[in-house]
Amino acid sequence: MKKISILALHLGYGGIEKCVVNLANTLCEKYEVEIAVCYKLYDNSVFELKDKVKVKYLNKNLKPNHESLRNALKSKNIIKIIRELIFSTKVLYYRKKTMVDYIRNTDCDVIISTRDIFNYWVSGYCQDGILKIGWEHNHFHENMKYAEKVSNSAKNLDYLVLVSSELQKFYAEKLRNSNCMCIYIPNSIDKLPKKSATLTNKRLVSVGRLSPEKGYLDLLKIFNRLSKKNPDWVLDIIGDGVQKDKLKKYIEDNNLNGKVILHGFQGKDYIDKILDDSAIYLMTSYTESFGIVLIEAMSHGVPCIAFDSAEGAREIINSGDNGYLIKNRNFDAMIMKIEDLINNKSERIRIGKQARNSVKKYTSDIVGEEWITLIEESDIYD
Repeated sequence: MKKISILALHLGYGGIEKCVVNLANTLCEKYEVEIAVCYKLYDNSVFELKDKVKVKYLNKNLKPNHESLRNALKSKNIIKIIRELIFSTKVLYYRKKTMVDYIRNTDCDVIISTRDIFNYWVSGYCQDGILKIGWEHNHFHENMKYAEKVSNSAKNLDYLVLVSSELQKFYAEKLRNSNCMCIYIPNSIDKLPKKSATLTNKRLVSVGRLSPEKGYLDLLKIFNRLSKKNPDWVLDIIGDGVQKDKLKKYIEDNNLNGKVILHGFQGKDYIDKILDDSAIYLMTSYTESFGIVLIEAMSHGVPCIAFDSAEGAREIINSGDNGYLIKNRNFDAMIMKIEDLINNKSERIRIGKQARNSVKKYTSDIVGEEWITLIEESDIYD
């Protein structure tokens, strides 16, 4: 049985972390799977891992001090700043040392890197005969400096797996003179729910990290306008993050208490229940590499509306068929399309049905086979 090692920064909240867990849970049915994790932020993985998956924490008692460093800088206390900078340097030193030691000594057959910095270390320190795969989740979003960093980090890998066909074509061109082959494998969901949402409840929903790039402040502005004509509709937002307090303030300042519900981070069962009780899913991200939350909503038969600035949404949604894409982050157009669906239940049902059918190809059994094919058919073992 082949052994697969997946390199992860942590197993806390985050889209990459969710994808790591999904892949480990899929591959462990055929392979021995171990996740090597830099930081132990919580007692256990936030997302549920199967018992077959082994987890090796490389720095159990060492965590990043981003918040402490920010507070020290705000305080302008030189002693505190120096202390936090020294600790931050220590964290970065041991992040590299422990991960490089793991890469050098692992007995795996396949190593999957989930960060560009890990790509460099795998390229430099991995033993010969191990299949080296990079797994890039982020869209560069016209940031060519970031794109160059990713392509440079992958030059000496065997494969770079991209989560969208658009990214696969882009990086294939960037890496055409290297030995690294670019492969498109989408992210996955576990399986389709047994039944679709009824779409009868007057509830809108969005799920994600409460950070600026996800556009949740824009979502609140849109809902604030929408609510004036549709006062009996409620917006559920599931997730946590740095903008939580800012969003709370906007809700209070605009008398949206009770109309907008911030649920915080929640587990899969909780999210599934909210999706089943929802009529429309909204995505207002400025950038989104894939949009796994979209396919989760669509798997419940919930019609989705997204700004096309979220590149991953363009990969998943065929506008007018299985959802709607709004161009140029146009608030008026977004509100108009939401109201169209609010006022037309039959259209909600049609779009929801098409959405559910279209995401069958993203289930873990189908996507898992693509990973298995990549692992088994690689000529590195010949």
